[in-house]
Amino acid sequence: MNPGTELRHPDRLPPSALFTDPLAVARRQLLHIARTPQTAVAAVTSPMLFLTLFRYVFGGAIPVPGISYIDYVVPAMMVQNLIFGGFTSAAGLAQDATGGVLDRFRSLPTPRSSVLAGRALADLLVNAVATLLTLATGWLLGFRFHAGALGVLGGLAVLLAVDVALFAVFAAIGLTSRNPETVQALTPPFFLFLFVSSAFIPLAALPGWLQPFARNQPVTVFTDTLRLLVHGRAATAHVVGHDAGHCVLVSLLWCAVLTVAGGAAALRAYRRL
Repeated sequence: MNPGTELRHPDRLPPSALFTDPLAVARRQLLHIARTPQTAVAAVTSPMLFLTLFRYVFGGAIPVPGISYIDYVVPAMMVQNLIFGGFTSAAGLAQDATGGVLDRFRSLPTPRSSVLAGRALADLLVNAVATLLTLATGWLLGFRFHAGALGVLGGLAVLLAVDVALFAVFAAIGLTSRNPETVQALTPPFFLFLFVSSAFIPLAALPGWLQPFARNQPVTVFTDTLRLLVHGRAATAHVVGHDAGHCVLVSLLWCAVLTVAGGAAALRAYRRL
């Protein structure tokens, strides 16, 4: 070896692998969805069905101060889409863990983070389609934005942060349980968070002893933040005592906590497979 010659490490991954490998995993996941159209159909049609159901079944029975019920419920539907999509992600990761797919990924010369990052990117694209369909359906049913473009873009940015945080949580659930049936058995607590919140009814309609929990849990925080950003002053009648800046800050804090805790748990479970 000549003096000054640098040692080469053929087994060392190039820095570009941190970007190209997650893209390959995301492509694999999107191809899997395309080849199982029943999964894709359920993912994209359920938001439209739920929104239509809530609009015509509950819309005339639940008074909402300041805005119409369709304007009130569309932000909640966008959060609900992320939760329902999260269960699909968790079940898919659990199936991959039991079926040996993740073992094959672990045997490849790829960064450990590429599997989770790729799945997160694929789920982000699927959830983006579901969000667009929700907005389009809501528009046909009478939904309108009441804030400017800056508020709408801010709402979409917060929704993106919520998507990443919930993916981390559901990835941890799927990799820890390693069983799709166990993942499905965990749905009741998440339905509790959805329905004991401001998602579908104003908090004032809940019993007084339940309101503190409903007001401070993350689903309410995320939903109210979206409403304040996309509706502006029209949404302030039911978000008492907090402005949009405060709600955005609390939402981002919740997202940071869920992302760090869920991501750490998911990576730990992935290493133990």
